[in-house]
Amino acid sequence: MNVRREVNPFLAASLAVGALTALVSRWLGAPWASTAAAAGGATLVLGGYFLYFFRDPERLAPQDPAAVVAAAEGRVAGIKLLTREELRDKALRGGLREDQVPELLRGAAVRISIFLSPLNVHVNRAPIAGESRFLGHFPGRHYFTFKEKSSDYNQHNSILIRNDRTCCLVNQIVGPVCRRVVYWPDHDRPAPVAKGAPIGMMKFGSRLDMYLPADTVAVTAREGDRVRAGESIVAMLREGNA
Repeated sequence: MNVRREVNPFLAASLAVGALTALVSRWLGAPWASTAAAAGGATLVLGGYFLYFFRDPERLAPQDPAAVVAAAEGRVAGIKLLTREELRDKALRGGLREDQVPELLRGAAVRISIFLSPLNVHVNRAPIAGESRFLGHFPGRHYFTFKEKSSDYNQHNSILIRNDRTCCLVNQIVGPVCRRVVYWPDHDRPAPVAKGAPIGMMKFGSRLDMYLPADTVAVTAREGDRVRAGESIVAMLREGNA
């Protein structure tokens, strides 16, 4: 099992918690055996969870070029069709300019929202092959991500991946507790990505929204579906939409 190197500061924090636990135990007069057990237990529990959380398992993307895969691992919590006007308002509220997502704004779009639990893999993957462009990090609110308004107002990263058949806007959204999302390819210029390739991580973030032009895809996922990032098919490209 691969583990992302971003885990290192959290492992250091686990050791610090263990050391603090030992100091408090000794200050309270606990025997050395109890102190060692408490400190070791705290370090192992925290360190074990962080190693589990930052895991990056291998994922095999489907070979069908028409398949669009989930960009995050978790539960499909919402599928919504947005008119051009609704999407334009959402994009502007989220900090985007109209010229950054022209393909999406030419008509209706479908939004697929995926919620992640603390036990899900938090590495995000490209839903389609193509050119990936980082549109920016947008500060915002920290509403609970099960609320609809979190999609519009919460702090997030926006990434646009496009090819000659369609495009997909990916928003990595953080909630009220931990507020760190990262995008790994170059921030200053477009980068080629393969379908299912790792593109970033939500460090305890809990919602990812995918926006696709409605005229180019047929959604196959259903609300409540459990999906795996980079593997589970959530939509299929329509024939003749180049």
